[in-house]
Amino acid sequence: MDSMETLLPVDTEVDAGFKAFADELRSPGQPVIAPERFAAAMHLRQQDLALLAHVHRTTVAEAPANARLQAYMRDTLRVLSAAMGVAGGRDRAIYWYRNTPIPEFQHRTAEHLVSAGKTDAVVAYLLSIESGSSG
Repeated sequence: MDSMETLLPVDTEVDAGFKAFADELRSPGQPVIAPERFAAAMHLRQQDLALLAHVHRTTVAEAPANARLQAYMRDTLRVLSAAMGVAGGRDRAIYWYRNTPIPEFQHRTAEHLVSAGKTDAVVAYLLSIESGSSG
């Protein structure tokens, strides 16, 4: 067992699925998310990732460790981690994140809300759904 597994115990299939997904996005040899891998996994063009992260379009390729870009991708992963528990898997969680309007947030998508800095509110919403509340 490696030290990362000790720090991040995998208790459920969803946790294991999320860990595998997050590992796929890691930039080889670096402690950052690879923007090109993230964009491909989310079915985004790199310029769309730049728009969502509020960085210049060249930042994705030329400065992949940019703090704002990395923060947006980490926030997306936070929401997807919670969404996978509710949606039941990676593909469904990504579809929900990108496409499903949330009535409690003026029918905005989670993708829009994370881009607008509302990550904590989306995670709280998902946790309330998971615990049986209506939102």
